[in-house]
Amino acid sequence: MNKIEELRSKKEKLELGGGQERIDSQHAKGKLTAREKIKLLFDEGSFVELDPFVSHRCTNFGMDKVEAPGDGVVTGYGTIDGRLVFAFAQDFTVLGGSLGEYHAEKIVKVQKMALKMGAPIVGLNDSGGARIQEGVTSLSGFGKIFYNNTISSGVIPQIAVIMGPCAGGAVYSPAIMDFVFMVDKTSQMFITGPQVIKTVTGEEISAEKLGGAMAHNSISGVAHFMGKDDADTLASVRKLLSYLPSNNLETPPMYDSSDDPNRLVPEFNEIIPENPNKAYDIYDIITKLADNGEYFDVMPHYAKNIVTCFIRLDGRTVGVIANQPKFYAGCLDINASDKAARFIRRCDAFNIPLLTLTDVPGFLPGVDQEHGGIIRHGAKMLYAYSEATVPKVTMILRKAYGGAYIGMCNKELGADIVLAWPSAEIAVMGAEGAANIVFKKEIEEADDPAAKRQEKIAEYERRFNNPYRAAELGYVDDVIEPATARQRVINAFEMLASKRESLPAKKHGNIPL
Repeated sequence: MNKIEELRSKKEKLELGGGQERIDSQHAKGKLTAREKIKLLFDEGSFVELDPFVSHRCTNFGMDKVEAPGDGVVTGYGTIDGRLVFAFAQDFTVLGGSLGEYHAEKIVKVQKMALKMGAPIVGLNDSGGARIQEGVTSLSGFGKIFYNNTISSGVIPQIAVIMGPCAGGAVYSPAIMDFVFMVDKTSQMFITGPQVIKTVTGEEISAEKLGGAMAHNSISGVAHFMGKDDADTLASVRKLLSYLPSNNLETPPMYDSSDDPNRLVPEFNEIIPENPNKAYDIYDIITKLADNGEYFDVMPHYAKNIVTCFIRLDGRTVGVIANQPKFYAGCLDINASDKAARFIRRCDAFNIPLLTLTDVPGFLPGVDQEHGGIIRHGAKMLYAYSEATVPKVTMILRKAYGGAYIGMCNKELGADIVLAWPSAEIAVMGAEGAANIVFKKEIEEADDPAAKRQEKIAEYERRFNNPYRAAELGYVDDVIEPATARQRVINAFEMLASKRESLPAKKHGNIPL
């Protein structure tokens, strides 16, 4: 065998990972292999593998006799829609994808390369966790990965894709990254698995209910997206990247839009119900605002009272934060505040303008909310909006009451342009509550307190529950005809494209975590 044939033979063996039997086992579970995932993620033929010959150096517990092709992880770079992206994919067919010293070093190398090159990194996680045979060196490897995740945060987009088990220390790298995808029914994340929980606390729960895709997408908020299978999930990763810049010094890619930026939306003139307590679906507004009705939802299953999504307006990426009247009347609560604050900070880090759509009656009242720290969590939104220096446009659709009006990015929190619809109600509180306080004495002393109360509610609505008082004071830049909303928002962002704003020099702020 000549040297070229020897090289080809070695590479063919490496590409089989843990062997055909284990590959078949992955397929039987409905999962793709590491290399199959990479093939779907990257543009065809663009992926270049690094360190395929690296293997472990462990001699403990008979490991000196164990072959581990690539040490259980495939690393390298390629292009996605023609743009440079780095990736690592844990190979479950090799030692269960467990993380040992050199497995970690391979990941660390591509993390550092991605940071140097200013390119996104995607981690495809499918691992049994730390490699026990290697002891503390595997824990050291996790520490290096977490450190690089943190240093890269806000500099390059980091996307974690959970495509199998992810347990123990392994979960913290995804948690630090910008976005977490999970695959329905085949991925799990947990610090301690069902067996440990049963032993320690006596609670019995399945792996899927404890840490499956829906659990983390709808209950814990750890994950942001859920795909139906590996291929669907990887297609979503590609789509997400199309909305993001490669790094914090760039803006997101522009796309030619066939959707007229001056398109009117006549339906908007009738979309807000006459009854202020009647719900409507905020997605009906988002889709009609967006180019070609397309949006990319972030955390759609979590804290549904607020919507966070990416859209394009005249070909430019915009991050949308919108109250959803269909859930809790659009009130802000602990989970909604966390969801919005993190989304705002992601957008600001990556130069994505912010569009806030306001219809909020207030913060959700309740003992659980107060004791759960709604003050601290709500403050995260105030902090995130105030700190964000990207263009910020706020459009008030209906209710904008009290502290929640401020929390949804009013002028004082740095909104560059505030537009309001004629249906906007901007006040300290709703008319009924306000009338009970402001006109309490008059109502009590009236011959007919109920009639007097209704009279005073109507008076308060006439004087304050409209956008014109706020517009008179300059808190609202213009009250617009709803049909012109798309046109006016696009125009505002075009004007703001050259915005330059910097914060005072400091090491970092102290967000109320």
